[in-house]
Amino acid sequence: MQRRLAGRAQLRTIKANGIKIRVAEQGEGPLILFIHGFPELWYSWRHQLPALAAAGYHAVALDVRGYGGSDAPKSVEAYSMKHMTADVTGVLDALGAKEAVVVGHDWGSLIAWNCALLYPDRIRAIVALSVPYFPRPALPPTQLFKKVYQDNFFYILYFQKPGVAEAELDADVRRSFLVLMYEQSGDAPQGSRKPLKKKGAKLLDGLPKPEHLPSWLADADLAYYTGEFERTGFRGGLNRYRNMDRDWEELSHLGEAKVQQPSLFISGEHEAVLEFVSLEGMKAHVPNLRSTVMLPGGGHWIQQERPAEVNNALIEFLNELS
Repeated sequence: MQRRLAGRAQLRTIKANGIKIRVAEQGEGPLILFIHGFPELWYSWRHQLPALAAAGYHAVALDVRGYGGSDAPKSVEAYSMKHMTADVTGVLDALGAKEAVVVGHDWGSLIAWNCALLYPDRIRAIVALSVPYFPRPALPPTQLFKKVYQDNFFYILYFQKPGVAEAELDADVRRSFLVLMYEQSGDAPQGSRKPLKKKGAKLLDGLPKPEHLPSWLADADLAYYTGEFERTGFRGGLNRYRNMDRDWEELSHLGEAKVQQPSLFISGEHEAVLEFVSLEGMKAHVPNLRSTVMLPGGGHWIQQERPAEVNNALIEFLNELS
């Protein structure tokens, strides 16, 4: 069954990599596959689908496993990077595509980068938003985070124990989304990011709640996210974080591998990830990085906060590939 949303985009469910995955698609032409991050949905690309379709591309955005209308396997290990990247190639197979340009945001960027390394013959090019490429660290990630943050709160460590973050975020889904989207956006006062909290704090503790919705987030947008996550909960998305050490072991053969595909990186100047991940390090490991686009005033949700600028950069990059 297909349903029309976000203009003329169609929603449908396909079989890929042994599970059901919901996709939203629009347009005809070369395939551009969009992969969202945490805690998002295909809907995070609602501004990109019609723009890419109008530019002559087949734009497809999926609900990552564990989210929205896609299957949510129960086991934590079902959310490893090996499964996530296999989902992407499974979607390509289901769509009858030999290859695609993959566009990722947040965790979607990391999935895209790893697809480029694991399936180089299926990935024509990469566009990463917010999270640059970085090679395998010397230590398993949770060990590294414990060493760096010691007695301080760090959200990835907080996410590790199943049930803890779920209980906090599921308690009031609308408030959780409003606070997280505002605090990580370019709209939040930059001084509002408080010093490190102590271990034992919760994710939302001390984060500001806006009096009004940011200009880029309409009531209908917040309602869509809220309705979907009230139905599914946050467990599937959180399980991705619980596989970081498993990924470190299972993908050890990648080591210092370089991403060879043509690539584009887009971010907001207030992206928190860039406080601890080096853009220079990415350039050393992505030799065919065509451009880095830094959008003034933008935050983490850059494709929603600055859709026109993101679309322009994306279409320019794609047209140059053609």
